[in-house]
Amino acid sequence: MSKISSFLEPIDYAVVIGYLLVLIAFGYYISFVKNKKSEDESIFLAGNTLGWGSIGLNMWGTNVGPSMLIASASVGFTTGIVAGNFAWYAFIFILLLAVVFSPRYLGAKVLTLPEFMGKRFGDSTRNILAWYTLITILISWLSLTLFAGGVLVKQLLDLPMYLSVIMMVILSGFFAAAGGLKAIAYTNVFQMLLLIAVSLLLVVMGINKAGGLEHIYHSTPGSYWNLLLPADDKNYPWVAILLGYPIMGVWFWCTDQSMVQSILGAKNLKQGQLGANFIGWLKILDVPLFILPGIVCFVLFPNLKNPDEAYMTMVTQLFPAGLRGLIIVVLIAALISTIGSALNSLSTVFTMDVYVKNHKPNATNKEIVKTGRLVTLFGSLLAILITLAIDSIKGLNLFDIFQSVLGFIAPPMSVVFLFGVLWNKTTTRAANLVLTLGTFISLGTGVLYLWVFPNQVYEWPHFLLLSFYIFVGLSVLAYIITITDKAGQKDHQTLLRINPAAKPDKQVKILWVLLTLVMVALYVIFNGH
Repeated sequence: MSKISSFLEPIDYAVVIGYLLVLIAFGYYISFVKNKKSEDESIFLAGNTLGWGSIGLNMWGTNVGPSMLIASASVGFTTGIVAGNFAWYAFIFILLLAVVFSPRYLGAKVLTLPEFMGKRFGDSTRNILAWYTLITILISWLSLTLFAGGVLVKQLLDLPMYLSVIMMVILSGFFAAAGGLKAIAYTNVFQMLLLIAVSLLLVVMGINKAGGLEHIYHSTPGSYWNLLLPADDKNYPWVAILLGYPIMGVWFWCTDQSMVQSILGAKNLKQGQLGANFIGWLKILDVPLFILPGIVCFVLFPNLKNPDEAYMTMVTQLFPAGLRGLIIVVLIAALISTIGSALNSLSTVFTMDVYVKNHKPNATNKEIVKTGRLVTLFGSLLAILITLAIDSIKGLNLFDIFQSVLGFIAPPMSVVFLFGVLWNKTTTRAANLVLTLGTFISLGTGVLYLWVFPNQVYEWPHFLLLSFYIFVGLSVLAYIITITDKAGQKDHQTLLRINPAAKPDKQVKILWVLLTLVMVALYVIFNGH
């Protein structure tokens, strides 16, 4: 396929430039005009003013990056909707966030998750978690997302990689450094609505051109419409998804600072729980908006050599001039959402868990805000350097490595948070050993799997199964250390017990029951084909 830039006309560039100007003006208004008099910790948690709509859209915006748009269409082209498990199976762990973790997080009145675990296990655990979280955000959220975005912008606008990456960082860093979470949240609402509209338009145009949904269904293999594939399937066996995804799901939705940040900024628990429910509904859209275009592309352009080009092939072949510029706007919006939220989380964790906690506990609000902005800028520069280093690696399959990295990051965090929240007897020694030794084991296995003895050459279990095995091993380790730790652990019932007054109200319960029924129905419908 020719470079995307060859399909663009002056009106497309005008749409891109106009959108960016509007976005910058809006961010400036939120950051420096509307909130000029309230510049305190709101840079991190939006002054605890976020409602359910902003929370849901902001979490979805953080989750939906350009790599997801491109990779989801690619997976749709090659295997159908099976990758929808990563979106639809997630509702269980989003529910866990809403009813198990959120009441405790908000009840503890913390800015960061390392701060919460510090209250649970002590300063040693908080310090380990703070640096663990910083490294995770820097690599999995910032650098890999920047690399995916840089490749995309390079293809779209025909720019060198370093200019593509710098442009993305400047735009994202502007909101994270200037207005913090509130500016990101407000702009994400607009950007995600735009993303839904444009992606829906692409799907509708594709379905019409392909002759309708019934024709698409009969023109594809029956397995394309199954969420659960045989246990011997090479790419997505049902056993690996059933056992392995929960490990990633708990870490990603319940313990990752970038995702939970919006919940921590909620007006109150009910708004946080409704916001979590809202993203559960939004995740349903991932399949029709992001995976279905790949399936439609399989029908329209079956001879496409590179499945990674499925999404852009649909855009260039179906969209007229002007709309092609609009899709660039959507992709840039997704980039800014993900990178901006990650920069804000990086800033929050370092400022509150490293700078204030260990170096200047009496820092003024002005000093805290200034430090947060400096960290955002420094993190941006470091992310650029790491991204350019990733770009120097040849033959990198970004999507597979990104999913694998998440699978190998997850086990230690999932074990520590589940044990720390659900079992009052879990000791500090158990938590710290799982975080240190467990991280060495988990990431070490990942390095062996990806680089030393690559899966393409050597026969390994599926990376999701590896994640499950590591989780089970670390869980056993945490249990044994806890029951044999003579020092014991002081009672934390005050921190861990949910106040009866804070339990989900009727509206929250009804919405979660409805979402559960819908998800069960979807799994029944999309199997047995």
